[in-house]
Amino acid sequence: MSAARDPRPLTGEPLALDLLNTRWNREGVTQDLLADTEGLAVWLASNGLDVARAGDEDALRHLRQAREALTCAVDGSLTQGAPLVDAVLAHGRIRARLTTEGAAEEPEFADPSWGPAWLAARNYLELLAEAPDRIRTCAHETCILHFFDTSRNGTRRWCSMAACGNRAKASRHYARSKEN
Repeated sequence: MSAARDPRPLTGEPLALDLLNTRWNREGVTQDLLADTEGLAVWLASNGLDVARAGDEDALRHLRQAREALTCAVDGSLTQGAPLVDAVLAHGRIRARLTTEGAAEEPEFADPSWGPAWLAARNYLELLAEAPDRIRTCAHETCILHFFDTSRNGTRRWCSMAACGNRAKASRHYARSKEN
């Protein structure tokens, strides 16, 4: 795994949204953490995914495929995105087991390089089951980040109040001051 610091402005979201957030805008230019295997290693480490073969070119290709599928489903429509997400999910399954601690479920992959992509797609299904209306895109016009709204009343609009929320407030203040 890479020891490089995660450069993204928003981390810690559920896995599916964190994968979408591997693309972000910085000063009007779109950045891509998954441009190479070094960025892949940073993303895997940030999400605690130490999977066999996960840091290779195949895993990177599969993760990019999952990101495109999720982007289509989240930013486009479920009708268009569902077959793409299903194509990623076809590479793994949940294995039910009985352990000494009780019932357990664990993911299985014929090809471990699909693991991170499959886990992100599976997490999207979990978010849809939990609260699909809480999957959001930042309301700032130049921001492309996604978040899962965990606010009590479900009215969060910004990826970060310190960044995008503050820019929106400053923009409104400037517009009001120009009117006077």
